[in-house]
Amino acid sequence: MSSVIQVENLSKQYRLGQVGTGTISHDVNRWWHKIRGKEDPYLKIGESNDRTVKGESDYVWALKDINFEVQQGEVLGIIGRNGAGKSTLLKILSRTTAPTTGSVKIKGRVASLLEVGTGFHPELSGRDNIFLNGSILGMTRREIQSNFDEIVDFAGVERYIDTPVKRYSSGMYVRLAFAVAAHLDPKILIVDEVLAVGDAEFQKKCLGKMKDVSETDGKTIIFVSHNLSAIKSLCSSLISIKNGRIDGDGDVNEIINKYLIDDSPKRRLENHLFEKRSGNMKAVFSSFNIKNPKNEIVEKVFSGDDIILEFGLKINDRQLKMIDLGFSLHNIYDEILSYTYSSFQNFDIVPNGESYMTVKFILKRLPFTECRIFIKGRLLADGVESDWPSESIGDFNIENGDYYQTGKVIDKIAPFLITGSWF
Repeated sequence: MSSVIQVENLSKQYRLGQVGTGTISHDVNRWWHKIRGKEDPYLKIGESNDRTVKGESDYVWALKDINFEVQQGEVLGIIGRNGAGKSTLLKILSRTTAPTTGSVKIKGRVASLLEVGTGFHPELSGRDNIFLNGSILGMTRREIQSNFDEIVDFAGVERYIDTPVKRYSSGMYVRLAFAVAAHLDPKILIVDEVLAVGDAEFQKKCLGKMKDVSETDGKTIIFVSHNLSAIKSLCSSLISIKNGRIDGDGDVNEIINKYLIDDSPKRRLENHLFEKRSGNMKAVFSSFNIKNPKNEIVEKVFSGDDIILEFGLKINDRQLKMIDLGFSLHNIYDEILSYTYSSFQNFDIVPNGESYMTVKFILKRLPFTECRIFIKGRLLADGVESDWPSESIGDFNIENGDYYQTGKVIDKIAPFLITGSWF
């Protein structure tokens, strides 16, 4: 199988807050070095792409020393936290921006879906934009026409096909944009997290289409997503990017596990590194621990164990009368397994003017086989959302144990264990 994308020693440097180098003196300095055949002086400076620390330089390497190959028909996934450099890499692969150093060799026609409305003219109708995008991809009007009905049917926008796309909702925009990109015969399809704008049914439809064109038509796909479940089901290989560098590549399951271990929820909670944390912040999560019945902090438990979820809360408004604490359990692909709120059991959490307080929940007889569980939390203060981190606040590992208390350890065949009475 031949290589269709080769990325060698790719790096991209930006100057923060500026376009280009930002000053005439810097531009002249670069030009002067170039005509003398010398290296760009600004390539010797710059800091790594770590948004969690304050830097000393105006220059930052959004990407640094990126190397990989993609084979024809391969579905390559790319994961990483926001700001890691994923979108910058896709823009370079899509030729919408140029690398600072290194090279990218691409064989074949590329269709990109990087953000809502990429390549669409807002004043033109959906029909006109289909033909415009096809022309940009180098297709004849007859070739576009032969795919037109299929594109409209897939996008589900037939009623609005002659309406200017500026009047489309973001979901309709994405539906049509993806349909165009997937059906107008590109050899390489590049898709960013933009699919998250669509509804669940359409996302599933898109994943199925990408899988189909890869397996049936031999098209190459590069897919960036925070949805690890979608990554696992679609991708044949995976790259993890951290601070602008490749942190791991190869087997999908191995890279996902490494990514999750490195991206510790505890570290995010203690350092307030959540991508999004909504609410009025009158009460917030300040700590989280998993404990056994002996009140010892643990990171590993067994099927059938009782565990204690210990939530530390910081109260920023001493006038609060009542807090409703909710949490949900998720697997490594962020699929929700179950959830509850303190109000479901009429349990009142009353701050009583305290600055900090601890709330505990006993989760009895864990009904899971071997897996890793992530905890997400949400706080309501006097009925109003107070703190809802977008990411997990804690996690723990479950190993197969004696769930039935018969001395028999059940292997992992299904994620859940059930119990009842035989008669």
